[in-house]
Amino acid sequence: MIYVLPREDVFHAPGGLKKEAHIPSFEKYKDLYMKSIENPDDFWGDIAKDFFWKSKHTGQFLDYNFDVTRGEIFIKCMEGASTNICYNLLDRNVHDKKLGDKVAFYWLGNEPGDDLTVTYRELLLRVCQFANVLKSQGVKKGDRVSIYMPMVIELVVAMLACVRIGAVHSIVFAGFSAESLCERILDSQCSLLITADGFYRGDKLINLKLLADEAMRKCRDKGFPVEKCIMLKHLSKEAEKTHLGSQSPPAKRSCPDLQVPWNTKVDLCWHTLVCGASDECEPEWCESEDPLFILYTSGSTGKPKGVLHTVSGYMVYTATTFKMVFDHQPDDIYWCTADIGWITGHSYITYGPLANGATSVLFEGLPTYPDVSRMWEIVDKYCVTKFYTAPTAIRLLMKYGSEPVQKYKRKSLKILGTVGEPINPEAWQWYYTVVGEKRCPIVDTFWQTETGGHVLTPLPAATPMKPGSATFPFFGVVPAILNESGEELEGPSEGYLVFKQPWPGVMRTVYGNHQRFETTYFKKFPGYYVTGDGCRRDKDGYYWITGRIDDMLNVSGHLLSTAEVESALLEHEGVTEAAVVARPHPVKGESLYCFVTLTEGVPYNHTLETELKQQVREKIGAIATPDYIQNAPGLPKTRSGKIMRRVLRKIACDERDLGDLSTLADPSVIDHLFQNRCCTTI
Repeated sequence: MIYVLPREDVFHAPGGLKKEAHIPSFEKYKDLYMKSIENPDDFWGDIAKDFFWKSKHTGQFLDYNFDVTRGEIFIKCMEGASTNICYNLLDRNVHDKKLGDKVAFYWLGNEPGDDLTVTYRELLLRVCQFANVLKSQGVKKGDRVSIYMPMVIELVVAMLACVRIGAVHSIVFAGFSAESLCERILDSQCSLLITADGFYRGDKLINLKLLADEAMRKCRDKGFPVEKCIMLKHLSKEAEKTHLGSQSPPAKRSCPDLQVPWNTKVDLCWHTLVCGASDECEPEWCESEDPLFILYTSGSTGKPKGVLHTVSGYMVYTATTFKMVFDHQPDDIYWCTADIGWITGHSYITYGPLANGATSVLFEGLPTYPDVSRMWEIVDKYCVTKFYTAPTAIRLLMKYGSEPVQKYKRKSLKILGTVGEPINPEAWQWYYTVVGEKRCPIVDTFWQTETGGHVLTPLPAATPMKPGSATFPFFGVVPAILNESGEELEGPSEGYLVFKQPWPGVMRTVYGNHQRFETTYFKKFPGYYVTGDGCRRDKDGYYWITGRIDDMLNVSGHLLSTAEVESALLEHEGVTEAAVVARPHPVKGESLYCFVTLTEGVPYNHTLETELKQQVREKIGAIATPDYIQNAPGLPKTRSGKIMRRVLRKIACDERDLGDLSTLADPSVIDHLFQNRCCTTI
């Protein structure tokens, strides 16, 4: 069924939801919002009282400079305060709030029936054990630790063990290539790597240790040897005996034939180390602006940016956004389907939910394995009340119709959420009507790795919803829309989305490169944080994200740099020039359309296409695999030699209105590219 929805239709939450909501009305939202921007010290100071502080902050809550013409850019939150996030997420819940027996995570493996239940008390003990393991390996406050793991409980244990001792974690998505892992280890100078033997993604086996070893070899070749690697036996028989939790996973998870490389000089077994470790570990008290974690996001130059978040502001902001946006209540069962390797998993699987004493579902598998009803079977099994996923997943499941959804009751669901990219109105309506049965508000959240948490979002009981709109700013966030000249636009308008002042959870710098931080986010429009996204504001004041305005693509909710993909293509000896643009995709949102100019005498054929796709997979990861590759003997360029990507986007989409071509050096290339454009994926 295709739903056609007038854009201006407005949807409201059911009355029952409003009765228990933290923010029950739009009037309440407006009152609190004005307080948050006019008196942020009082607003955030009241929220901060809910957390444990070893020492209290002095002076103003937030101090900052967003204007590069007035000096160095900085954001400081709660200077003088000290705390430990792990203590606030676990010890505070176990000892102060008496939630030790409450379930922290229901973990589900790739295979149905492979599951574990972990309480807050169990999680605290395991985190303390592994924190002691890290200390025994010489890891100390300020050290960087790289984590390259599948979606297992031990991933949460590893990241919280790092922050317990003041170490800085750098998690790399397990779908990234060895080259990508190496690049991130080198940039952050991580001396220790934590990984697993392997994992299944659907019916595909991923030998993660093999990739980790390749990354470490590449690091050695570049003069930076990784000193130690701790490996979790996730698919082995040993994992069945010592896996976190009281139940033993079924044998079907095991893969005894998995060939795991082992280097006794570097490799250490997670299980062996943990068995001899104490489950008591005093937290390291950290200053508010001490680094918490580094998470890499694609950059328009092709080199990933190490986004740095710090302790206190990130903790307060993720906790608050989770509580308000999902209207968290003590008896909720919450499920975010993201991977912890992305910021969504950091903020809304680990930090935000645990800070609120929430019970979450942690899922290793795929939404379509072993069948397309898997997600709804899980919703019913655990009586999930709050469900957060990506528009890509929704569009994927839409293809199979409503029957796989309606096989399950889903009566427990109260709030639905989306993340990663704007959701198109048709997918919004299917989500609302079929999945939520017209009784669950949808929180369409806009935010970035850099923002730390939601910045534009509905509040479920308070905000009238417009399908496809991120609606209004979260507390403390002041958006503006600028034109090309940097002038603020009022009323209904479209232009660059920027923010005028910080909120506690915004990034502090690009790790090791503060100049890049200033150039990327603050130099284009001094006085504003520039998101890199275009935005429209309608007559009712609702904000609509219109997409990236730089050389970035949003593929299945994940940002990819066109320059990074072009660089990977150019490493093939047969390619002399490459240009990558986005082409709309019905499921992924955007797909990669690549134009390649070949070396003289190199034939363009299926073998070359396969090699180029593999080249990109190896350099970046499977998510960056090109959907289309077109042979381009010539590319449209200006007289100064700059590739006109605006024209290439039009060609990729078969749009003949190319606009102004007065600067085009050789118009003849256009007809050739249109004649040979790709119509189907290769």
